[in-house]
Amino acid sequence: MDETIRTVLAEHGKLAVDVNSIDEHTDLFASGMTSHASVNVMLALEDAFDIEFSESMLKKSTFESIASIRAGVLEMTSS
Repeated sequence: MDETIRTVLAEHGKLAVDVNSIDEHTDLFASGMTSHASVNVMLALEDAFDIEFSESMLKKSTFESIASIRAGVLEMTSS
């Protein structure tokens, strides 16, 4: 799962650093991801995992780190 998340971030996150060089708890917004890029990341994650993030999850904190993205994807795939 983390590999897929990192691939999505590499393709859509527009990070200022190599996604493979960051820790799972690194703040992605501090690493260069914009709010516009986070929307693209969200859409790509929905496609990659065949999920739809609930409205309550559409907030900055859901997409601020690899760990928080993983938690969100796990929540959506277990429901």
